[in-house]
Amino acid sequence: MIGLGIATTVLLAATTSVTPLSNDSFGAFLGSGAEGVDRAELLEHWLGGTEMTVGRTYLPGDLWSNIEGRPEFLAPWAGWRQEKDDRLFVLNVPMLERNEDDLPDHLVGQLLRSGASGSYDQHFRVLGERLVAAGLADAVLVLGWEMNGTTYTHRCAPDPEAWKRYWRRIVTTMRAVPGQDFRFDFAPNRGTDAIEWDRCYPGDDVVDIIGMDTYDQPPGETFDEQISQPYGLQFHVDFAAAHGKPISFPEWGLFRNGDNPEYMRRMLEWIDAVQPVYHSISDYCPHGVWQCVQNPASSEVFRAALSATPPGSGAGGPGRGPRPGEDGDDGAGDPGRGPRPGDG
Repeated sequence: MIGLGIATTVLLAATTSVTPLSNDSFGAFLGSGAEGVDRAELLEHWLGGTEMTVGRTYLPGDLWSNIEGRPEFLAPWAGWRQEKDDRLFVLNVPMLERNEDDLPDHLVGQLLRSGASGSYDQHFRVLGERLVAAGLADAVLVLGWEMNGTTYTHRCAPDPEAWKRYWRRIVTTMRAVPGQDFRFDFAPNRGTDAIEWDRCYPGDDVVDIIGMDTYDQPPGETFDEQISQPYGLQFHVDFAAAHGKPISFPEWGLFRNGDNPEYMRRMLEWIDAVQPVYHSISDYCPHGVWQCVQNPASSEVFRAALSATPPGSGAGGPGRGPRPGEDGDDGAGDPGRGPRPGDG
């Protein structure tokens, strides 16, 4: 990992040219279920043969029975992971059911305290056993992601101390599963949001990776502001270094600032400078670049940086392959993809 002062200096001097990305731990969220696996090959073709080495999905957070990881849900991802040794499977794991039901803070606090006392241990034991049985014992688990925000029931602000105890209990339970080699990724939103995210950090002994979900939206109108803002990109790398942890970007992409090629260029340069364990763009509208054709300028920056062969002449360049939405669809309604949890 490059020291932070160096990384910032490099990026503040960034030009408008697109430099090929050297970090090959690249992934994209392409769909939650089997469709996400099926689309990986098409994305690779669009990138001229660049391999997607990181597959990422979310466990549904509606019911405990889904958070336990149904075998039929895990099977396509297990098949993808086992095809090549260098692949990494990343799974977002909700900490509570009814995870997007807009529950009030007082109820969330009660649920967190119940979890911290062991009421939900059995669900995470089952999940761990099912992951091992499926051949996903080395999965990276993004547990309780974006805990510093307000979107999810598994948020931290209603009771930070209970949240930390509950995280520790989940990790202890899952690490006790025979055959597991899980890594746990603590991944807040960029910025302060509802609570300073270091107040939710559960301890070095129960965290393997310190991630960050970061989209092109306020706070942080420019990329430099996204770097320097309180609890922003710079703080993220500093905090991880202080705790001796590698970093990740489980979710990133465009958002409220629209089709912004400068953001795309700068974010890819940041990834190259700080060398995360993995990064995964959220590839659907409004965040994405392949399944969302409403971001053409950013799409070309992304493709130029990650393509195995530079885009050539003609309609799409060598090895281009089809993109969802090029038959007249805008990419926002691609069947089976569904929204990212929390997008409403």
